[in-house]
Amino acid sequence: MTEVSRRRILGWTGAGAAVAGIGAAAGFAGGVAATVPTAAGTSGVVGFRGAHQAGIVTPAQDRLHFVSLDLTTTDKAAVAAMLARWTEAAERMTAGQETTFGGATGLNPLSPPTDTGEALGLPAASLTVTIGFGASFFDKLGLADRKPAGLAPLPGFQGDRLDPALSDGDIAIQACSDDQMVAVHAARNLIRMGFGTAAVRWSQLGYGRTSSTSTAQKTPRNLFGFKDGTNNIKAEDDPALQKHVWVQPGDGPDWMTGGSYLVARRIRMHIEVWDRSPLQEQERTVGRTKADGAPLSGTHEFDTANLSKGGGIPIDAHIRLASETSTGGIRILRRGYNFVDGSDGQGHLNAGLFFIAFVRDPQKQYVPMQRTLAKDDAMSQYLVHTGSALYAVPPGLREGEHWAQQLLT
Repeated sequence: MTEVSRRRILGWTGAGAAVAGIGAAAGFAGGVAATVPTAAGTSGVVGFRGAHQAGIVTPAQDRLHFVSLDLTTTDKAAVAAMLARWTEAAERMTAGQETTFGGATGLNPLSPPTDTGEALGLPAASLTVTIGFGASFFDKLGLADRKPAGLAPLPGFQGDRLDPALSDGDIAIQACSDDQMVAVHAARNLIRMGFGTAAVRWSQLGYGRTSSTSTAQKTPRNLFGFKDGTNNIKAEDDPALQKHVWVQPGDGPDWMTGGSYLVARRIRMHIEVWDRSPLQEQERTVGRTKADGAPLSGTHEFDTANLSKGGGIPIDAHIRLASETSTGGIRILRRGYNFVDGSDGQGHLNAGLFFIAFVRDPQKQYVPMQRTLAKDDAMSQYLVHTGSALYAVPPGLREGEHWAQQLLT
């Protein structure tokens, strides 16, 4: 099969044969899950199970639907049942299937369909679904003893104008795909399956990835027109992932070992002001040339920036202040997206960057980095942070496990 269709896969050979085929397509040869989710194969399917959740080091897809939900119950059994249903549905959808067999057309015409149907006939399109839990999740369910220290609230940063309606939440769903409809379908159906247990707090659509998470990917551009994430941690750099991204034994509760922390920040970009700024000012703000992304001290994009005094990189340039050299060795795995949410009613686009980062310890990595950037980065005059959230992302699932397994059962 070159593509897996949500309806035809069951129609070709019958449900039993199709289920067996899905296991192989999802990466379970002989029942052994791949340990690291990788790029989609010819079927467009990214393995769902493994040592880490897919959607972190998976080569960044081009579309995003991110949803934050709040629990509407404190019944742990109900939440565990919802997460178990989500696991089954997410595994099916990432393999190119409907949430349940015959879900879109409905096995009972007198009942609502169990799949919303907008992705019928579409391939899996590299869909990944990643789940995280906010600090309030543990508070509401009486799990204070299981809450990781890394979920301590992020402090306020200089220049923040955070909207509570665009911040925080009990559970995060990150659905990434190369097809926006597939990503929206995945998040929408998990929301639908959570009725009565969880409700949407806020959500964000993203298009055009703003970073590369694999050496096989070219560096994309953000809405300022500059290449973004040139020096991002890549999936192929396992030592960097172990040091900066994956939670290690002893870092916190055992259930988080192999997981990570997701920092989400909605960043409004004053693009109209930026568009009227001279090219020289833009390049000095970023520290790179606009044409090819080379550091101002170099010739090619991946040349090492000369950060010494007189090296050609301004002291307040973004790449200087965000560099490993300037942050004392801090690195993060970025996985953000552009967004344009209409206009603000005052002649400006409501546009910017939906920043996503995965880190081993947000308090030791993201917090000190953002404090410096908010205070000294020349780029901050063109930005305002309007939303913020932090989630603990559990490790990947072994065969037969579901997302509530380690926490609620």
